[in-house]
Amino acid sequence: MEIDAVNRSYKRWAPVYDRTFGAITGAGRRRAVQYINTREGAVLEVGVGTGLSLGDYQPHLKVSGVDISDDMLAKARAKVERLGLSHVDTLAVMDARVLEFPDASFDTVVGMYLVSVVPEPEKVVAEMARVCKPGGEVLIVNHFAREKGMLSVLERTFAPMANLLGWHSDFPRERIMGVPELKLEETMNFPPFGMFSFLRFRKAG
Repeated sequence: MEIDAVNRSYKRWAPVYDRTFGAITGAGRRRAVQYINTREGAVLEVGVGTGLSLGDYQPHLKVSGVDISDDMLAKARAKVERLGLSHVDTLAVMDARVLEFPDASFDTVVGMYLVSVVPEPEKVVAEMARVCKPGGEVLIVNHFAREKGMLSVLERTFAPMANLLGWHSDFPRERIMGVPELKLEETMNFPPFGMFSFLRFRKAG
């Protein structure tokens, strides 16, 4: 998807995102954040959207979030203020392909339901690795294309509607596996129906 298509899509979805995609992806988000809460230090959530996960992070963490959509971030900022989330340090409009942070800034970098939305996901994951500290972790939660079964048929059916839906239903996992400094440590499937995957990478160092 091109960046303009992403912005148009999420401008449409922002008012209802929490009650639609947010509801479907909630279990995966909560499980990912539960894992992050066992870690220490600075966390960057790339594609933070409306801030669905911000209230679930524990206060010992220092959390930053970025998103390309200011409409989505407006919802996130409102949540931070309404809930008094003092552990949230920064929320900023940013292109995930060119993150405006120095190298090795974060202990944990996470992208939830992000890589099948952004243009040039390979660059996005490379940027996530760049801003992660050596020995830190990069976490991806996403739906990846299946080779067989009923879900694979549905994925191919909805694939031509990517710009309308705001995500690629037939996104192949291989596209994000080529960052040399990232080693895959764990894979886990999340509900509903095991259709979302959790990938945990460790950065060399």
